Amino acid sequence: MATSSLCLMGGRRTKTSFFSGLCSSALRRKSLPGDDRSVPPLHGEGLVRRLGAFELILIGIGASIGAGIFVVTGTVARDAGPGVTISFILAGAACVLNALCYAELSSRFPAVVGGAYLYSYTAFNELTAFLVFVQLMLDYHIGAASIARSLANYVVSFLELFPFLKAHMPSWIGHGEEFFGGVMSINILAPILLIILTAILCRGVRESSAVNTIMTVTKVVIVIFVILVGAFEVDMSNWSPFAPNGYKAIVTGATVVFFAYVGFDAVANSAEESKNPQRDLPIGILVSLLTCAILYIGVCLVITGMLPYQMLGEDAPLAEAFIGKGLKFVSVLISIGAVAGLTTTLLVGLYVQSRLYLGLGRDGLLPLIFAKVHPTRHTPIHSQIWVGLVASVLAGLFNVHILSHILSVGSLTGYSVVSACVITLRWKDQKASVNSTRCTPEWHEGVICILLVACGGFVAGLCYRFSISYIFLVIAVLISVLAAAALQFRQSYADPPGFSCPGVPLLPVVCIFFNIFLFAQLHQEAWARFIILSFIAVGVYAFYGQYHANPVGTESPNYSDAYHITPSEEEVIS
Repeated sequence: MATSSLCLMGGRRTKTSFFSGLCSSALRRKSLPGDDRSVPPLHGEGLVRRLGAFELILIGIGASIGAGIFVVTGTVARDAGPGVTISFILAGAACVLNALCYAELSSRFPAVVGGAYLYSYTAFNELTAFLVFVQLMLDYHIGAASIARSLANYVVSFLELFPFLKAHMPSWIGHGEEFFGGVMSINILAPILLIILTAILCRGVRESSAVNTIMTVTKVVIVIFVILVGAFEVDMSNWSPFAPNGYKAIVTGATVVFFAYVGFDAVANSAEESKNPQRDLPIGILVSLLTCAILYIGVCLVITGMLPYQMLGEDAPLAEAFIGKGLKFVSVLISIGAVAGLTTTLLVGLYVQSRLYLGLGRDGLLPLIFAKVHPTRHTPIHSQIWVGLVASVLAGLFNVHILSHILSVGSLTGYSVVSACVITLRWKDQKASVNSTRCTPEWHEGVICILLVACGGFVAGLCYRFSISYIFLVIAVLISVLAAAALQFRQSYADPPGFSCPGVPLLPVVCIFFNIFLFAQLHQEAWARFIILSFIAVGVYAFYGQYHANPVGTESPNYSDAYHITPSEEEVIS
């Protein structure tokens, strides 16, 4: 009996110890930049600082503008009419606010990869950072596979323009051939394209940046050419009525086209390969986003001016508009631009994934093999091969397009957390408390206010989506306003080094509210994916991450010099 009691007490103690250890580990945080203990472990010879402001801008544009610029503009215009231009302006303005938050943190964390994962690790805790990574990574993996299949489809369609190839291309090469009732869809070309791009990325940042530069410039030149040619075909009477279905259609259009701008955050993950990150990262983020907004708005004005919005097609509205005007050669250019756009989007997506895996490998949340950098290529080659392999399997065997409705969860989660990080890292007591799991009452109050803003945005989004009584919408907005007022007047804020986001905390609060408002517009399956994946991530963290994580890192005070290699030093090593 005594033995049984001892075993029972031992079991309870072990169970209690496990959960107490999990809570203690989950609340660990990284040190702020400037503290030597924030240095991650050193593996390999390090990354090379080769990217200037121009290359960073092209990375942002390459990640944001794909084939969608030739499609989504017209499909949304079918509902919003010429007012789709306002939809893109509203969505662009919302993305600019998010970009300002990213710009501040990229300037504040200029020497380390990780993006939203790194920021949340420092501002909140280890578990939050891991959850952000998992949500982002599922978006990236499925998105890369989906883009690869689209790229393969466009390449085959372009090749079929040649008479001797038309009707001689089996569907399994690029269009996809379904088996087992659609459970599997074989596509041979998509994995081949992924292998080629992965090989380019493994060669080094110089080679991948050159490919991205060529393809992005090609894409932008084609878009500008399309806008200029289309401008001569515009009939201004097609812009009237400007909002045929009212303001709600324009706002709904803004929630749809918001995701056309997603990608500028890729610049933040280029921190360790930027020549002057504290100056160039904010420039790359903001200029790339503004460039994309201008191009989108130009295409909107042209497509709605060339044809009445009711006559726009669904699959290729812009190409059909030019064909209808007798300008078939422009549709060929649009196909080339679509191929270039998808190529850069895929290339940058694979690049960002490998850098995120690199960051988690260094921190011990993933096996250390992901933290290794090739001694001569200076790329995280193991991480790069892994993300290419995952995308190739998904793209080659499955029709991942059907999963598109569960995407964008990671992007909205990352944007919301980054905005919250800007607020918390500005609090004057954050520097003192960031190295401890104990936080001040003011810190807890501030976090509760941020959560209230997020909840208010979600409730407001539900009210808008399901046309629930405006009383609930007003209450949700009012609660968010009161929480924002508490953040404004009950917290003290310090000025950050480097680029400073204006209007803190109100501007990040608006970002959080709008991002979660958009989250409420996603498909219900996307919400289920968010919850299920979060539980899985907590399980992985509980049984692996908490025991291997190392948020402190090496003690080397010369990390910034030791870890990074300049191009001249690389030539000496080579």
